[in-house]
Amino acid sequence: MQSKRDRAIASEYVAPSVKPGPKKTKAEKPKAVKKAKKTQAPKVKKAKATATTGDAKTPVPESLKKKLSARQWKVLDNRKAKHQIAKKKASTKRVIYKRAEYYAAKYKRNERALIKLRRVARNAGGFFREPEPKIALVVRIRGINGVDPRTKKILQLFRLRQIHNATFVKLNAATIKMLRLVEPYVTYGTPNLKTVRHLIYKRGCLKVHGQRIPICSNGPIAQKFKKINLICVEDLIHQVFTCGKHFKKVNKNLWPFKLNSPKGGYKQKTIHFQEGGDAGNREDKINSFVQRMI
Repeated sequence: MQSKRDRAIASEYVAPSVKPGPKKTKAEKPKAVKKAKKTQAPKVKKAKATATTGDAKTPVPESLKKKLSARQWKVLDNRKAKHQIAKKKASTKRVIYKRAEYYAAKYKRNERALIKLRRVARNAGGFFREPEPKIALVVRIRGINGVDPRTKKILQLFRLRQIHNATFVKLNAATIKMLRLVEPYVTYGTPNLKTVRHLIYKRGCLKVHGQRIPICSNGPIAQKFKKINLICVEDLIHQVFTCGKHFKKVNKNLWPFKLNSPKGGYKQKTIHFQEGGDAGNREDKINSFVQRMI
C-alpha cells in the first residue's frame, strides 16, 4: 500500500515529451541488413557431367562422351561436304553455260561462212559445191518379214533391230555401201542441228550397265563420259553434229532412238524416195520426216 507521501509525488510527476523523428523510407535500410546480405553463402552450381542415383553421384561414361564427340564431328563433316558439293555444282554450272555459248557462236560462225561462200560463187557466176556430210541419220521403216540374212546382219550392225528405230552413222566408203544394200528397209539423210538437238533432248537415252536411262539431267552424262571431259547435253550434241573425235564412244553409249510412226503416214514404203516413195536416201529432207516422228 502506498503512503500519502508516495501518492503526492506520483501526482506531481510529469513524463518528458518525445519529439517525433523522420519517417523511414524504402531506400534507407539499416546497415546491419546490408552486411548480413553480403555475408550470405554463395550459390553452388550443379555439376553437368554427373548423374544422381539416390544420394550417390556417378560420372558420365567415357564411351558416351566419345559417342557424343564423334556425332558432333560427323555433323561438321556433313556440313563441309554439303558446302563443297554446292560449290562444285555452281562452278560446273558456269562451265556448262560457257561451253553452250561457245558452241552456239561456233555454229553461227560456220553458217555465216557457208552463206558468204555461196554468195561469192553466185556473184562470180560459178557454182558452190556443198561440203560432204560427215554423218547420216538412219531410220528403219520396215519390219522383219522377208528379210534376207545379209540385210538382217547389216541392220544389226546399225543397231536397227526394231521398226521406227533411228541411229547416227558415220559416213565412209564402208558405211555408204552398207546403206545402199539395205535401202529398201531404211530411209536416211543428213540431219541438221535442230534435228540432232531435238532427238537427244526429247528421245535421248544413255546405255548404263546394259540399261536404258533417259537423259533427264547432266549428272548421268558427266558420270558416263568423265574420262573424255563431256559434262552436259550440249557436249553430246556437239560431238554428234560435228562428228568430233569422241563421236564413236558417244554414239555407242547412246541408246537407239525409239520414234513414233510419222504423223500423216507413209506414202509407199516399198518404193524409193526419188520415185515418190519413202525408202532410200532423202538427203536434207530427212529433217522434216523425223520431225513428224518425234
